[in-house]
Amino acid sequence: MDSRAVALIRTTFKAVAAEDGGPEKLARSFYAILFTDYPHVRDFFPAAMDSQRDRLVKAISYALDRLEEPDKLLPFLAQLGRDHRKYGVQPAHYAAVSTALKTAVKVFAGTEMWTDEVDRAWDEGLKIIADTMIGAAEKETTPSAWTGTVIERREVLRNLVVVRLQLDQPMRYAAGQYLSVQIPSRPRMWRYLSPAVPANTNGEIEFHVRSVLGGWVSSAIVGQTVVGDQWLLGSPLGGLGVPRNTKRKMLMVGCGTGIAPLRAQLMSMAMRRTNPKVHLFVGGHHPCDLYDLETLSKLAMANRWLTVTPVSEHDENPWWYAEPEEPRTTWPGLEPRVTGQIGKVVASFGAWSDRDVQIVGSPSMVQTTKFRLMAAGTLAKNIRHDPLY
Repeated sequence: MDSRAVALIRTTFKAVAAEDGGPEKLARSFYAILFTDYPHVRDFFPAAMDSQRDRLVKAISYALDRLEEPDKLLPFLAQLGRDHRKYGVQPAHYAAVSTALKTAVKVFAGTEMWTDEVDRAWDEGLKIIADTMIGAAEKETTPSAWTGTVIERREVLRNLVVVRLQLDQPMRYAAGQYLSVQIPSRPRMWRYLSPAVPANTNGEIEFHVRSVLGGWVSSAIVGQTVVGDQWLLGSPLGGLGVPRNTKRKMLMVGCGTGIAPLRAQLMSMAMRRTNPKVHLFVGGHHPCDLYDLETLSKLAMANRWLTVTPVSEHDENPWWYAEPEEPRTTWPGLEPRVTGQIGKVVASFGAWSDRDVQIVGSPSMVQTTKFRLMAAGTLAKNIRHDPLY
């Protein structure tokens, strides 16, 4: 697309989103139009639409911000197209979604802003998005979805579990990627999780899941998952990872269960002959939130290229945590635990100008850490994280 067409799309979308309650109104209008004009599409969506509406606007914003960066946008859209096969989506459904979205934006933009040129720009932009997703889906030869049977559920904290599944067939994914899952008790509520282990020929996969306040799926996974449950898993997404032949040193920052994709990458790297130096900061609110230090200790002891610094915001554990009789305070191969906010701690080491950076955690943690690093001199182009929606 040319820069003028991109500017017209962004201007109209941002004008709508900037209004009081604009994003929510736009999402509600879009789904109302979609379900009224194409009622058969409703079956693809969950009964409760609140989180779906929020994710829609964020996903649109993410795509629109990258219309002039095809090298970043098109691979991401291709991944989404492969992933959307799990819904049974057909090309006609993309046309329905495009029409409903353009109609909703047009209604809110108003006749003065919505010119023939704007209309053509939106048609062009939406066609690029749809064609890329459809093309990737049609070329894909892997399953539209995998079935995974829970073979282990281990409670780490009262609000955090490790779940291992046996897939019906092996899945190829790059360590660091994430994928969507659907559990039996929450039909049509797909949620993104990152495997905590590299892909393997045995078809085993592991997830670390913490229940989120108000989270329908995470709470159900933590509280209701039992051995024998069958999950559905979509195609892998995301671009985190360490290229095999890179010589650039790495800085990894993970908080809470955000350690999972970083851990998977480190395990994958440990099977290589040579690696660049990696410094991993793993954080949590309390010392007990640093739940996987034993694994990281073994990795650090076996691999001299890896440095691990644990960070917790508080020195004491919460009142509800049952301390072991002899709690561990140090781990072989790991740096001493630092107390503080993880973004501030990492930025205090300097600009990390010789490093490529990965940040994984909650959206607020990722944004805060990214801003602190940039303020310390880290170049934005060297910082990577998954989309924050």
